[in-house]
Formats: sequence, C-alpha cells, structure tokens
Amino acid sequence: MDNLKSLIREVPDFPKPGINFYDITTLLKHPEGLRRTVDALASEFKDMKVDAVIGVEARGFIFAPALAYHLGAGFVPVRKPRKLPAECASISYDLEYGQDTLEIHRDAIGSGHRIVIADDLLATGGTAKAVVDLVEGLGGEVAGLVFVVELEFLLGRQRLAGYDVRSLIKYQS
Repeated sequence: MDNLKSLIREVPDFPKPGINFYDITTLLKHPEGLRRTVDALASEFKDMKVDAVIGVEARGFIFAPALAYHLGAGFVPVRKPRKLPAECASISYDLEYGQDTLEIHRDAIGSGHRIVIADDLLATGGTAKAVVDLVEGLGGEVAGLVFVVELEFLLGRQRLAGYDVRSLIKYQS
C-alpha cells in the first residue's frame, strides 16, 4: 500500500496549525490509484456474506457504493440530519470539538443483516462507533469496518474493540 500512500497529499497546518491533513483527492483523481484502492477494499471482504455496505457522509459515499458493487451487496447512506426523506433512526455522539448527529433510514437494515461500514478515514473512532451503534440498534450485525486511511496515533481502533477493523494505509504520527 506504500504506492497508494504516495498518492495522498499531506497538507500541513490544515484545518488549523499543528494538524497534518491527509488529502485523498490526489488519490481519487489518479485512475490506477482509485482502481487499486477500490479493489483492495473489496478484497478485504470478498469471501464474506455481506447484505449491505454503509457509506458515511460524505467521503464514505465515494468508496461504499463501489465496494457494495464488488461484493454483490446493497449500498446504504448514513447522513447528516434532515437529508434523508423517510423515517430515520438517529444518533448523536461526541467529537473532540463538540457533538454531531447521524441518521439512517429505519428500513435500510433488517434484523440479522450483515453490514460492512466503509469510510475514508479512521481517526478517533467516534463517527465509526456511532454508525456501529445505529446498525446494531436496527438489528443488523456489523461484519466489519474498512477505511482507506487510519491515523493509528489517534487510537480510533480501540473505540472499535471487538469488531473486525481493516484499513489500507496507516500513519503512525
């Protein structure tokens, strides 16, 4: 995955001083890099029965539908409040700088459905854990979580202990 890592632009001091932002838009615009990323994500779960892949707004929407297509599964969006038209389940969760809320259609996941949660980045794990809680609250089973990038130094994987967590590109600091 080092070759994919080389396609990610590092932007120092964004969005504020002291933060190093890992910009995946440079990976996305690279045709071979994008193809290899989607293929690598799909290979993580190719031998697993999956009913749906959840994409977390917004960058999870880039990868989850392609992953769902490869796995022969459906795609389910998890969105910010008031973006989905039908009855929703919602969850509010703490961020390092405040609070956020996510929503999913109540009929998007049935009891016992096996779900993969896909997003671009695993940082502190707060968003991913909130989505896990939404899935389980609707009776679904989290088959796994997959991320393009993992910032290991933020320890997000610890918040997801007990779940099958996979990431393609890791940063230690």
